[in-house]
Amino acid sequence: MPDRHIANRTIENAQLIFKNFEGKEREFNSAGDRNFGIRLDPKLAEEMKAEGWNIKYLKPRTADGDEEPQPWIKVTVNYKKGRPPRVVMMSSKGRQDLGADEVSVLDWADLKEVDVVLNPYPWDVNGNSGVKAYLKTIFVKLNEDDLELKYAMDDALAGQSPNEDG
Repeated sequence: MPDRHIANRTIENAQLIFKNFEGKEREFNSAGDRNFGIRLDPKLAEEMKAEGWNIKYLKPRTADGDEEPQPWIKVTVNYKKGRPPRVVMMSSKGRQDLGADEVSVLDWADLKEVDVVLNPYPWDVNGNSGVKAYLKTIFVKLNEDDLELKYAMDDALAGQSPNEDG
């Protein structure tokens, strides 16, 4: 791997896959490891691969060979040491910063739009090297259905009980 500085990478309109913000133990995930994947377009994947980022490929879903392998990158969400990531969820109710205890809601959220900043971590172990992707910042807009929009609470009314005059 070339010895040079690798800049943060911003990916707008990111398509998330394999969401595990909770850090739940799964077949390919140890308990407590929070992460997700981002599908990449082939051009971006080649650029990032040239910089040393660890790009993976999904196998084609069709057996006839018409489909190219889909490039993607695994992103680690780290709350254990260093600066925690900034996670912002937006809906008709406004913006909400999510911390380590709330971020798991994104595992089940219907996401409309996602913008991400990846923080690169170059590594070199036993002659192998690469760049691991850590989440620095993520902004997500929720895809809300008609009832969620209809019953979105006005911030001014959020703290009132149903019997209070307003």
